[in-house]
Amino acid sequence: MKRLPSIKQLQYVLALHEHQHFGRAADACYIGQSTLSAAIANLEETMQAQLLERDHKTFIFTALGEDVVRQARHIIEQCEELTEFAKCQGKPMTGPFRLGCIPTIAPFVLSEVMTLCRERYPDLQLLLREDTSENSLHGLAEGRLDMVLLALPYETGAFHTEVLAQDAFKLVLHQDWLDRGFNKDISQWPDESIFLLEREHCLTNHAVKACELEDSRKVNPFFATSLHTLTQMVNNKLGVTFMPQMAINSGVLDGTGLIAQAPGNAAAYRDIGVAWRPTSTKARSYRLMADLITEVLQQKCR
Repeated sequence: MKRLPSIKQLQYVLALHEHQHFGRAADACYIGQSTLSAAIANLEETMQAQLLERDHKTFIFTALGEDVVRQARHIIEQCEELTEFAKCQGKPMTGPFRLGCIPTIAPFVLSEVMTLCRERYPDLQLLLREDTSENSLHGLAEGRLDMVLLALPYETGAFHTEVLAQDAFKLVLHQDWLDRGFNKDISQWPDESIFLLEREHCLTNHAVKACELEDSRKVNPFFATSLHTLTQMVNNKLGVTFMPQMAINSGVLDGTGLIAQAPGNAAAYRDIGVAWRPTSTKARSYRLMADLITEVLQQKCR
């Protein structure tokens, strides 16, 4: 029988790659450092390949080692899914489901998503993580998430993506500013009069493209950290902004002097979609979850 790497050896090499330190990786695996070192050496012997370049007290992963880490991550992910599949007897929407979501969507839809999941799929354990698109997709690639709910377009690589709904952008301004000329073409607006979120939020890039804000002089260089902060800045008459319909429908403007109206570009919107790994064995669960999220979005985005 052909000699093959063990699952434990692959877990050890992933831990070493994550911690980049033999001592910390050994602690994470609850083994001694010498045991970890011997396991990595045995793995290299089994593969007949050098995974690490070692110096006296340091090491780096070789180019081949980096490739092996990527393959090992995929194998461990498949093994974990196989175990979950067996535990759930092959039934979809049972067991843990790890859903990532970006901050400009999460507060407005996840509560309803969780409610529907409890009603329809009582055997599903829905675990939520709110983070940026970049971090969420990184978690998806490493198998720490099953699905990501995000705004599109966004570079998602080899992941399977589907658009579930369109979320219109609305011009938000103080009711006292209706006569300030913001009904005119954006080119005639005052410089630095538009406030947006920090650039790490993809909502800003989508708003810039959808609302035709290419003239950077119109955008204030001071960026807000959240939609609620953005609301307070505009409510204090510092400028205007563009917000997604789902946030407005969820009451983010309640208790303020702000109003929302259609921007000059009637086609200003962002796509809301999901991404998942096409190699996963949970395709049936992903399809059912996408359908459930679509139901919620149809209510939130209209």
